[in-house]
Amino acid sequence: MIETEEIKLLPPRIQFPLSGRQSDAYKVLKRVLDLFIASVAAILLLPVFVPAIIILLLTGEHEVFYLQKRVGFKNRLFYIWKFATMVKDSPNIGTGEITLRNDPRVTKFGKFLRMSKINELPQILNVIKGDMSIVGPRPLMEISFKLYSPEVQRLIYNSRPGITGIGSILFRDEEKLLSDAPDPRAMYAAIYPYKASLEMWYQQHASLFTDIMIIFLTAWSIILPHNRLVHKIFKDLPTRPVF
Repeated sequence: MIETEEIKLLPPRIQFPLSGRQSDAYKVLKRVLDLFIASVAAILLLPVFVPAIIILLLTGEHEVFYLQKRVGFKNRLFYIWKFATMVKDSPNIGTGEITLRNDPRVTKFGKFLRMSKINELPQILNVIKGDMSIVGPRPLMEISFKLYSPEVQRLIYNSRPGITGIGSILFRDEEKLLSDAPDPRAMYAAIYPYKASLEMWYQQHASLFTDIMIIFLTAWSIILPHNRLVHKIFKDLPTRPVF
C-alpha cells in the first residue's frame, strides 16, 4: 500500500475556475437518464452477468463481487461494486492500489474482465442506488484522493462519480503507462495534476450533450482503443503532457 507521505510531488500550481453551476433541470434529467440506462443495461447484460458469476464462483478465489470504499458525491464515502478480479487483500499486497499490466495479483479470468471492462459493470447497482452516475469523475480510494490539491478535492465530487468519464477515456492506457514507467509510484502521482484538469473541465462542461458523447466515446474506445475521436468532439480539452 502506498502511503501518501512517501510520494513527494511538486506539480506546477494549476488554477481552476469555480465549478459551473448545474441547473436543476439538468440534474433531474441526468438522474432519469441514469436510471433508464442502468435499468435497461441490467436486463440486457444478464447474458454477460450470469456466465461471469458462474465462472468466478468456480475459479480463482471463488469470490464474485468486490466491494471497496471510495470517495463519492460531496466527498462522502460509499462502497463501490465490481466483479472480483484480484486475490483477496490485494490492496495490502505488492503495489497496493496501483494495478500494473500482468499484475500477479490479478486472476486469469480477472485479466479478461479487466481488459473488457466487464469488471466495472456491477457499478450499475451503485447507479440505481444513487451513489454513482453513468458519467462523472471516477470515484477514488481515499489514499489516491489525497493526491489531489485541496482545491480539487473541494470541487471534483460536486458531480456524482461515474462508471465512465472523460478521465476514463483519456487514461484507458493507465495500466500500460504505469507498467512501462521506471518508477510506477512516482508516475502514479505525476499524472494526477492532469487528471485534475480533466475532471475540472468536466465540471465546467457538464451537460446532457457532454454526458451522451462521453457514453458514446467510451463504447467507441472499447472497439477502437487507440482512436483520437475524443479530441475531435471536445476540442478544448486540456493538453495532455508527455509522461
